[in-house]
Amino acid sequence: MKSVLLGKNTSKVEVLNISRNGLWLLARGKEYYLPYERYPWFKKARVAEILNAKLLHGHHLRWPDLDVDLELDSLEHPERYPLIYKS
Repeated sequence: MKSVLLGKNTSKVEVLNISRNGLWLLARGKEYYLPYERYPWFKKARVAEILNAKLLHGHHLRWPDLDVDLELDSLEHPERYPLIYKS
């Protein structure tokens, strides 16, 4: 049996804009808006922390500097994910 060396499966995600109300992402050819009222982790984050976004396995968004993970499905279908962070 042959051993397979697995590495990180990453794709590109781009932060298109950061405003006082939220941020816009481009991932897998689609734009997503993340308002701070629903995604408060980004509101006080530094620009460099927000820009350090990764798309893993084609569906998993990761911000390692902020310890934030989101599935693309939760951005496409927020009604399927009713739990909202409250501080």
